[in-house]
Order: sequence, then C-alpha cells, then structure tokens
Amino acid sequence: MSDTITAEGGAATNGRLSHRQILTVLSGLMLGMFLAALDQTIVSSAMKTIADELHGQSLQAWATTAYLITATLSTPLYGKLSDLFGRKPMYLTAISLFLVGSLASGMASSMYELAAFRAFQGLGAGGLMSLALAIITDITAPRERSKYQGYFMAVFGISSVAGPVVGGFFAGLDSFAGLTGWRWVFLVNVPIALAALVVVSKVLNLPHVRVKQRVDFLGAGALALGLVPLLVVAEQGREWGWGSPTSLAMYAVGLIGVVLFILQERRMGDAALLPLRLFSRPVFRVATMVTVIQGIGMFGAMMSLPLYLQIVKGASPTQAGLQMLPLTLGIMVASLGSGALISRTGRYKAFAVTGLGLMAAALFGLATIGVDTPLGVVMAIAFVMGLGLGSSMQTLQLAATNDVSPRDIGVATSSATFFRQIGGTAGTAVFLSILFATVGDRIAAAVRSALASPSYVAALAQHPEFAKQMAGGVDVNDTSFLSSLDPVLARPILEGFASSMSTVFVAGGIVLTIGFALVWLLKEKPLSDKSAMEQRSEEDAAQLALAH
Repeated sequence: MSDTITAEGGAATNGRLSHRQILTVLSGLMLGMFLAALDQTIVSSAMKTIADELHGQSLQAWATTAYLITATLSTPLYGKLSDLFGRKPMYLTAISLFLVGSLASGMASSMYELAAFRAFQGLGAGGLMSLALAIITDITAPRERSKYQGYFMAVFGISSVAGPVVGGFFAGLDSFAGLTGWRWVFLVNVPIALAALVVVSKVLNLPHVRVKQRVDFLGAGALALGLVPLLVVAEQGREWGWGSPTSLAMYAVGLIGVVLFILQERRMGDAALLPLRLFSRPVFRVATMVTVIQGIGMFGAMMSLPLYLQIVKGASPTQAGLQMLPLTLGIMVASLGSGALISRTGRYKAFAVTGLGLMAAALFGLATIGVDTPLGVVMAIAFVMGLGLGSSMQTLQLAATNDVSPRDIGVATSSATFFRQIGGTAGTAVFLSILFATVGDRIAAAVRSALASPSYVAALAQHPEFAKQMAGGVDVNDTSFLSSLDPVLARPILEGFASSMSTVFVAGGIVLTIGFALVWLLKEKPLSDKSAMEQRSEEDAAQLALAH
C-alpha cells in the first residue's frame, strides 16, 4: 500500500490549529449538524398534516422509514470514504445531497414521491452528523475536545425544541410565500444548507493523506441486506404483527445479511467498512456497547415524553416543543460544564457513569407521572434527563475515538453514530410496541372503574354517540377527539395512556440501568494533548525519515 500526500487547503503542516481557527471550522460544522438534527424533529411534528394533504395517511410511515434506512446505511460509508478521500469533499457531498433531497421533498405531489425524495435526503443526512464529529476529532486534542463537542450537544438540544415548534408553525399555515405551509418544513433546509456549503468551502481547509485502498462495496451491500429488512420491520412490525410471516421473513433475511457482513468485514481486514479489529480494543468496545444502550433509552424517552405532553396534557406539537426546553437546558449545561472539567482534569469516566445514572433515574421518575402530575414536576425530571444526556453522550464518543489510531478516526466516529442510530431505532420500535400493546387494556380497565362513578355515567348518558363509539373500543391511532371531549369522559382514556406510558418509562429505565452497570467497565485511557491531525503529521514525518 502506498500513500500520496495531498492537501485540501492551507492549514498548518504540523496539524495544530489555533482556537480561533477551530471556532471558524466549527461554524461550518454546526450548520451541517443543525440541518440533520433539526430535520429529525421538524418533520415528525408535521407528518400528520403532510399525509392528510397528500392523501396518504396509511403510507406516512414509509416516508420516515425510507429516510431512516438511507441515513443509517450511509453513515459508516461516509466514515470510511472520508478516511480514504478526505473529510471536506465528503462533507460537501453530504450537504449537497441533503440540499437536493430537501428541495425535492418540498415539491412532492404524493406520499410515494415524498418517500423516494426522503430516501435521497437520507443519503446526505448520514454524513452530516458523523463527519462533523470526525472533523472536530481531527482538529482538536482529546483533552480539549469535550468543550468543543459541547457546542454540538447544544445544537442537538436546540434543534430538539425548535423542530416541533417550527414544524407545528409551518404545518398550521395554509400558505407561506405562495407555497403550501407544510412544504416549508423541507424548504427551510435550503438556505441553511446553502450557507453551510459556502462556509465549509471557505473554512474547512485541512491537510489530508490520501490512502490507496479498496472501497468495501461488498460490505456495504451485505450491510444493506442485513439492515434494511430489520429497519423496515422495526417501523412496520406493530402493524404487521411481530410474529407474522412477513416479519419472520424480514428477520431471516436480516440475519443472513448480518452474517454475510461479518464474514466480509473479516475478509477485508483494514479495508473493511467497519474494521472488526476496532472491537478488539476494550475501551472502544465498551463505549460502543453503552452507546447502543444509551440510544435505546434516549430515543425511547424523547419519543414518549412529547406523546405524554400532547395526549395526556393536551399540548399542541408547538407547545410540547416549548415544554421540552428544560431538557435542552439540561443538555447544554451538562455538555458545556463537563467539557470544561474534562479539559481541565483530563478525567472523563465519572461523567459517563454519572450521565447514565441520571438518565436511568429520570426515566424511573417519569414512570411516576400521571394525569394530574404538575407540569413543573415533569419539566424538572426532563431537566435531569438532559443533564444525564449532556454528561454522557459526548463522553462516550470521546472515549471511543481516544482509543483508536488517528487513521481510523472517521470510521470510529461514524461507528458511534451508526450504533446510536441502531439503538434508537430499536428503542423507538420496542417502546411504541409496548405503548400500543398495553394502552387498549389500560383504557378498558380505567373505563370499567369509572362506570362506578355517578358523574361518569351521567356524562355518558348526555353523549350517546360517544357511548356507542366506546362500545367498539377507542381508536388509539387518532386521539384528536380528546381535545373536544367532555373532561369527565376523557379522564379514563387519559389515565389509560398515562399508565401505558409509565410502563414504557420503566422499561427504558431498566435498559439504561443495564447501561449504567456496563459503563463502570469503561477503562479511563489518558487523553492525548495532540489532535488526530497532529498525530498523523508526526507519523508521516517519521515514515518519511525512515524512507531516507
């Protein structure tokens, strides 16, 4: 294998950037990351309106699934290709694909078109977050990295609040600037993406060592064969039935794909899409395992809490987004605070342990909330959840990338993002299944209990149409009727939902407790004072000296 040195721009040859240079690069990266993070929440809050407009309510899940599949599959591919060909060209590619996909999605005329355009958009999204983290890993020393990654966590937190607010706003507009309101859910990405392209083109000038190595296309194909059926069944299994013939066929195909992928990665060695040797490193292995578990718990909570606020507390998507502000505040406080302390002390394990512990405690706390729980209590628990997330998420990423060779930074960073997405997808599927598998029986039990109350029987007599509807059971797929229903009649339904959500939060708490137990196994490897770019520069100089 021979190396040829090429430059993406004029950064210092020793690989060290000043604080000001790092912040300049960071400005472009944060725009790209904001695109990816905002899109995840802005679309979900408007999807019901979009599906109504495009007459495809039964197809709406496919618009989400298509995006999820391509974003997840492309994440490790971006990591590997950026290690081979450089971060800047791959990051510009990711932004461009996302831009075109957003523009096309905003012009979709059917749910089938929207699903196809969202899949194209996902091809770009796969690189936006993972490459931003890889680049910041390139240009900052591990000892200093956490305080910069704190900015990314702040972007992640702000987008989680801004998404539902902006999505709800545009979904509620009949038209804006001559276009249907919901189309701006996608078109709002266009000016941000254009700004990101300009900024990244100007400021992301880093030296790169081009490595001549085969691209593992067979591995990418095997990964697609393994993941696509499993991601589809994760999204559709509740409707199909988890033990239905279709689901079982998906499991079988997915398992074959995963086995083929592992065999192909073993055969490819260092050129593998996800080199298996990385998992022989104890710190990387433990950090990755905990990241998967954290993804399950994190996405489970961040999916269930807005549902509680909207269904049980009657908040609109916009209001629910604003009520999640304490979670964002917790993320920002913990990520910036822990980053500064890690930079000062060089110790990071305590933050990972504390973060997982706080997240587990917050989920068990959420399991106690009900219909009458004051909103202030819910928001206080959400703040604790944010503290845990902000303390642990960036710390696990730091631990994983600090344990690998500078040459593997791209693939290691994308692996962490990839496995967190896999955990999040699994968590969302499992927790939604728990919710909808139990809510019908919980509502029925609450109604039976309410029938002993004279006030409930009297209210039922005044609304014979609702009484007739209740005889056939409540349609839990459409809860919009609750806002106009007599509060006395709505009460048992709300209690049923609150009870099922408590079960979901308990399950999430148990999962995160497992993660809390595992994170104690994380060995604290000393943090280097040199960035990956500096280390690569030194390795290149040493190889050059040996060659002469």
